[in-house]
Amino acid sequence: MAFSQQVFYPTNFTLPHIPWFARLKDIGRGLFRVPVLKRLKPWVTRALSVIHPPKLLIGRHYPHKKGNLPKEGLTILSANLWHDWPHHRRLADRLRAFAQMVEQNSADIVLLQEVARTPLIKTDEWLAQQLGMAYFYIRANGDAEAIGFEEGLAILSRFPLTDPQAQQLSVVTSPFTRRMALSAHVETPFGGLRAFCAHLGLISGHNANQVEHLHDWVSLTARADSAVIGGDFNAHETSFQIQKTRRSWLDTFRALHPEKDGTTHELKMPWGRILRRTRRDYLFVQPGDRCWQVLEASHLKPANIYLSDHQIVMARLKPVGCGG
Repeated sequence: MAFSQQVFYPTNFTLPHIPWFARLKDIGRGLFRVPVLKRLKPWVTRALSVIHPPKLLIGRHYPHKKGNLPKEGLTILSANLWHDWPHHRRLADRLRAFAQMVEQNSADIVLLQEVARTPLIKTDEWLAQQLGMAYFYIRANGDAEAIGFEEGLAILSRFPLTDPQAQQLSVVTSPFTRRMALSAHVETPFGGLRAFCAHLGLISGHNANQVEHLHDWVSLTARADSAVIGGDFNAHETSFQIQKTRRSWLDTFRALHPEKDGTTHELKMPWGRILRRTRRDYLFVQPGDRCWQVLEASHLKPANIYLSDHQIVMARLKPVGCGG
């Protein structure tokens, strides 16, 4: 199968109106009339470009390599790839290690957060080409064309992807940061499946609202279809929002490991001492029109490289029907 042509889908996101920021822009226009400060205007304009929301969803509908029928159900990975801005330490090495992990686990669907784009590498395109997968990407923060860096979300698949959609989950209080979700329909050998990838905020109250927003969007978008929802939720499993989520979505890891340590993230001091261990990364299933058996669920990290400050979440799922 030939590698499909890259496609671009316009989004409907608009620049938010924030009164204090609009006032700041008015003040800036006055200052740039001063000859000495006028020289700074192009640099400031480039820096402020990050406030503009993403205009396009970018990707390819079809994989480069034909996806065969999985023997043991579908394998799904969710990974925060740690963009490590502004250093991007060993980014190429880390991406090669991650691609190897995808292949070793025979992953069919890959949900990615903190997908970096720099002048040297576009992570989403590089991984899709390396793995022969279909993919879709949307920018969340930064702007590669203006400042040389951005990060966003991506969905990769061994099977065709259709109907890509994106949603901003965060309430607009600052024009410089966004919390996004990305979705696409995956045409698997077991039938259609909706995949969702999300990266949520750190502030507890905002995070709870974003989880609720994500839940509503999944219900609206997937409708009666089955859906897998993965990502960096930035909330421990004892939080109210995760407890509530687990009442309507299947937590694949806990379905098999009700008592096992679920840590996916460690906060460390510069000298290596661990301050806090939390579970932030999840793979959920909304059964929809099918029931799913969790065959395997685990948290992964390579032994030979510090891939990310998060562990990779893996689940292997098999549809068993719901009497239909």
